[in-house]
Amino acid sequence: MLRFAPLHIMFLLAFGASALCHASNTQENSLRLSDSLMNLSKQVTAQTMALKYSEALTTAKKVGAVNKGVGCILESIVRVSMYDDKGDTASLIRAGKDLENCDVSGMWNALRKFEMGYIQNETGHSVKGAMQTRSAAKIFEDSKELEPRAFYAIYAYYIDQSFSWVPFKSDRRKEYLSTLDSATINSSRFWPLFLVPLIWMHYDNGNFEKGLKLSERGLQKAPNHPVMLQIKADMLYRLKRYSEAASIYEASASDYLERTGKSIRYWCSILNLIRIYHDAGNSEKKSLYQKKIKDPEFESLKHWMPGSLMGDLKKRNLIK
Repeated sequence: MLRFAPLHIMFLLAFGASALCHASNTQENSLRLSDSLMNLSKQVTAQTMALKYSEALTTAKKVGAVNKGVGCILESIVRVSMYDDKGDTASLIRAGKDLENCDVSGMWNALRKFEMGYIQNETGHSVKGAMQTRSAAKIFEDSKELEPRAFYAIYAYYIDQSFSWVPFKSDRRKEYLSTLDSATINSSRFWPLFLVPLIWMHYDNGNFEKGLKLSERGLQKAPNHPVMLQIKADMLYRLKRYSEAASIYEASASDYLERTGKSIRYWCSILNLIRIYHDAGNSEKKSLYQKKIKDPEFESLKHWMPGSLMGDLKKRNLIK
């Protein structure tokens, strides 16, 4: 239930200006479920964040036995999490195909579109992804519930950021940050989907101390979660706490190598260690990790690497 980063900002902005009108009314303006299904959906999140993916999928199927469409969405969220953690691209593609056929309406359809937008962007269909995200945001905008408002806040924050230079344009970014912060605390089902974008918003603003505190909040909820640990290391790196950041990424590389082999997250660890040791002035360690990416297995996964990380390394001639 974590993400490498928020949805691709440039493509959100490309469709953003017209998205700030009010959505048409929907009859199902809620993500609420019965108490029994709500408890099961919370279990899905808890199991996913504990890396118990098989159990999470089984629990999502229990939801699907009562509400097929909602169960379908929850299963897809688990599969996206498997991709995000283990680099399981087949799970990501499967989630995208399943979401196309999830039979839901109202707010649940908005969540379906929201997830599809992420997957389409991640698989190289950025324009389609932007349109799905925009469509989801227009539905979420009308809700008075915290969770839909938080999903909308992810989208609207970047819209306001992109138009902040326009005179007399309203800027509600503080409100959106507050909504997301509240949702990370009060939403047992979707807190990871709110926390990670919130961290990156503060990261983009240079507020790395806040980002660090939020990553530690995530680790309190999901102790030792491997993706959240990498996010914490990113904040430590930006705070120039190089030895702490390197320690986390070295442990992460070892953990992923054992658990998943040379997967996407393994290579993210290696790439981050290159720039950490470069900035720390440790040329020996930097060279050690630069040699690792000459591996053909890295070349085969290169296009799955986060663009911002690759761009930074290339800009500084740390990789070719």
